[in-house]
Amino acid sequence: MTTAPIFRIVPTTQKYDWGKKGLASKVAQFAAASKIPGFELDENAPYAELWMGTHPSGPSRVLDTNELLSAHLAKNPHLMGTQVLSKYEDAKAGNIPFLFKVLAIEKALSIQTHPDKETAKVLHREKPDIYKDDNHKPEMALAITPFTALCGFLPLPKLASYIRAVPEFSSLIPPAISAHFLSLASTSSPDAPDAKAALRDVFSAVMTASDSLFKSELAKLVDRYKKGEVKEEESDVVELVVRLESQFPGDIGVFCAFMLNYVTLEPGEAIFLAAGEPHAYVSGDIMECMATSDNVIRAGLTPKLRDIPNLVAGLTYAAAPPARHRVFARAAAFGAAVDLYDPPVPEFSVLQVKVSSTGGEAVGRETLPPIAGPSIAIVTEGSGSLRWGAQGSKDAGGVEVGTGQVVFVGAGTEVEISGEGMIVYWAFVE
Repeated sequence: MTTAPIFRIVPTTQKYDWGKKGLASKVAQFAAASKIPGFELDENAPYAELWMGTHPSGPSRVLDTNELLSAHLAKNPHLMGTQVLSKYEDAKAGNIPFLFKVLAIEKALSIQTHPDKETAKVLHREKPDIYKDDNHKPEMALAITPFTALCGFLPLPKLASYIRAVPEFSSLIPPAISAHFLSLASTSSPDAPDAKAALRDVFSAVMTASDSLFKSELAKLVDRYKKGEVKEEESDVVELVVRLESQFPGDIGVFCAFMLNYVTLEPGEAIFLAAGEPHAYVSGDIMECMATSDNVIRAGLTPKLRDIPNLVAGLTYAAAPPARHRVFARAAAFGAAVDLYDPPVPEFSVLQVKVSSTGGEAVGRETLPPIAGPSIAIVTEGSGSLRWGAQGSKDAGGVEVGTGQVVFVGAGTEVEISGEGMIVYWAFVE
């Protein structure tokens, strides 16, 4: 019944080289468990992403009718909510302002950043074949298995210690730039304009080093590490450098291990990457939510187009420990079993809902109060049901859900969730 406020939708799967293969991938696990129409498991295929939303490159469809979700929402604007319709122009065409994903990462993604809105407009105008829209793309990664990533610039003293300790790295930086940076690293505030400029000069020098220079230095570095010739100051990046170089031989992006924070997240932990923050996901399975856009500026660890000038020009050069990027779950006004991940952007927030029985009950129950905008939710563990409307009323109904299944929830819908051992990730906009 597609006029209902809650209904199943069909996500799309994306196969990219960096994805986990077969059922090692959460993407494949969810697609297989939910019996996505047309999905046939190939154990040798890399299942990288599961897309849930209205993005034109991988739009979701209504399960019962096979209609595009965007088309259904355009015909039923009440499901978007008046606040979202008034704030986001594309919402009138049924387009949700966020894209919700599952990512399964075996091989590192590219060193990249995303432009802010003003920069996106310029890039789209100047290079529409590369930057296909004029929107920004802030994103949040929420670990569902142990997850590693590079994110944001290292604190200046830590970067300085690598310059001093790692000759193969420091040889990529002209002596005058290196000396100026080292003179500021321990005395200047990382937010000071001169410190940011010095960090920019170091990063730019490394990323624009000649192929003949950085490839020979990278070969020497990896050979030294494999021989076990490691100084204490560099011991924390050895495994990462060797891993990245094995995946992307002779790639300048490997040297970002000496400039960006390397973080490990446990399930339930999250990071947020705003515009201008360099990052690369390295391994693990995550829920990812982002503003709907394709705009990625790449610099390394990729066979795709690299745009070093625009990447260097657009970074924030904010040097800080990785905690600066963490999004900490906090209790929401939705119930004791609901955690809210609320990054500093209007396009999306994410709930994690855990439903288990207590007090001898056969099933657990949680009630989510109405949200003023549209939601998309996926069950990652267990099974149960989502119900709406007063019991016994003609407007009441429900949807049975299990692992990997995805639902759309219309604006203003109070939802009773029941199940046992069920975990649901719930992205929404208000």
